[in-house]
Amino acid sequence: MNKVIGFFFSIIFFFSCDDFMDPYPNGGYSTEDIWEYQNIVQGLIGQAYRFMPTNYNTNEGAYLDGATDDAVITSTTNAIRRLAVGALPSSADPFDSSWQRDYNAIYSVNLFLKDRKGYNTRFLVDEHLNSLVRNRLQGEAFALRAWFLWDLLQKFGGRGTDGNMLGVPVLLEPVEIEAAKDLVRNSYDDCVKRIIADCDSAYKYLPIANRDFLVTNVIDKAYAGSRYWGRFDGITTVALKAIVYLTWASPRFNPSNDVSRWDSAAVNAKKVIDFKLTVDNVTNGFNPANAVNWFNPNFPGIVFGSRYVNANDAMERLFYPGGFQGNGVIGATQDLVDAFPMKNGYPKEHPLGAELYNPQDPYANRDPRFYSIIFHNNANAVRSTGTGAGQTMYTFENWDGGKDAPGPIDNSRTNYHIKKFVFMGLNWSDNSPNRQPHSKFYIRWAHMCLAFAEAANQVAGPTDDARYGLSAKSAIAYLRKRKTYDGTNGFTTDPYLDEIAAAGKVAFNDFVKNERRIETCFEGIRFFDLRRWTTSVDELNRPVRRAKIIKNADNSFEYDLDVEVEKRVFPSAYLPIPYNEMLRTNNLVQNEGWDSWK
Repeated sequence: MNKVIGFFFSIIFFFSCDDFMDPYPNGGYSTEDIWEYQNIVQGLIGQAYRFMPTNYNTNEGAYLDGATDDAVITSTTNAIRRLAVGALPSSADPFDSSWQRDYNAIYSVNLFLKDRKGYNTRFLVDEHLNSLVRNRLQGEAFALRAWFLWDLLQKFGGRGTDGNMLGVPVLLEPVEIEAAKDLVRNSYDDCVKRIIADCDSAYKYLPIANRDFLVTNVIDKAYAGSRYWGRFDGITTVALKAIVYLTWASPRFNPSNDVSRWDSAAVNAKKVIDFKLTVDNVTNGFNPANAVNWFNPNFPGIVFGSRYVNANDAMERLFYPGGFQGNGVIGATQDLVDAFPMKNGYPKEHPLGAELYNPQDPYANRDPRFYSIIFHNNANAVRSTGTGAGQTMYTFENWDGGKDAPGPIDNSRTNYHIKKFVFMGLNWSDNSPNRQPHSKFYIRWAHMCLAFAEAANQVAGPTDDARYGLSAKSAIAYLRKRKTYDGTNGFTTDPYLDEIAAAGKVAFNDFVKNERRIETCFEGIRFFDLRRWTTSVDELNRPVRRAKIIKNADNSFEYDLDVEVEKRVFPSAYLPIPYNEMLRTNNLVQNEGWDSWK
């Protein structure tokens, strides 16, 4: 145990939005004497935050979409790509570290929570201010335990080889995961109930939101308010509940279709929606019509986000091709491109969408969101700000023989490159390249609208606004009429939304799934969405497609948009329990489909 404590306190903790976590002294501390040092006690909570990813360039972000029908990873030796094609060896498990990380975070907060020692620590002399600090930390401890248990459940929960739907071991005591030999997986349902209980416990201690305008006493702002933006607050725990209930209500985990789970997802998502619309819409605050600003770690559309990495170009390097000094590590699929409707809002398969679709000019007249997310053949990368704003920095040549076509290790394999998360004011050829902050928006306003629409539709249908005070249709309308990431207008009129809502629950459910696909692509969400929606692994094992493009002598193009680029071959709908954990412990049951990982 002292080994772990020593590790915690040898690290300097910080949050980029403020320096409220002080550095801790090196040296040996036991679990008995750390309670004499209030900074170290606070560090137990700070350490847990430090385990969270801070950008989308990870196996929990954009790379994970490479194991879905939305993206293809360029490197054929990448572990996520090997997972996608059924060639992942146990020695290369990309999620092995997640197990250790999450349980180490849970250890830290359990140590704080045990016997209420963290809560009973004296942090400040002033009784009132001390109460602010200890309540916040106690609430954050419960919320963090819920967060990391949910991460474990989402990754490793599944049907075991014993036939039961299993979760992960629930640890409520400070147990060092490396030393635990007799872990037993709790049921999936029990894990969900523990997460919900911890969210409810956290809510009792936390302020509803970390906002200065909610803090009435000026002195309190030193220990409450916006300086704690990026840490858990009450509304974030409600949002987490909505996400957890949504998965628990989905077909894979809800075979009896218990409607109360859908209802709980809708109720909690609606609480977050209402908070953003009626409380967070202060001057210069949240406005649902505004575009998402991926480069503002204080963007009001964030419900919960990571600390930021300043002056960063990781996503630009990740997505741009080699011709524009990027690494082209991931490319969008034709399947994702086809998910975008036309500029009138109708799918291209619909008669009114087909009127606008030209197979030999397939990128014309598309949904305005498309142009803010995907770089296609002959697209321009246009500088968005600064000297030369509006000028073309780069033109994509994805035809056979073009500089951005598949082949080089730094070009996408699909003939599409990704624009989402890319700051269009960055050009590495500038004397002083304009690098912007990057962070990860774990929970956004859009996520809550999507969760509500999906769940409310299951309970009350697309247009009923009496049950929740908002209809599923209206929740989706917020997103379709919002400005794109480029700041262009969304759908100012939306007759297709009216049509599909009138078609009933089943049609609207498929529509919401497609909207969710468009909104959350490359955020590491679709991998789990596909699994919760499906009931057979066969539904996941389909080939994904790319575009093949020929440039003619007259500079016109011929497009074949049905070329298979990669087969998906998943042995199971579930991820495996890490092989190292199966070897190290005695009682863990492996998930089905991973017999060789026992």
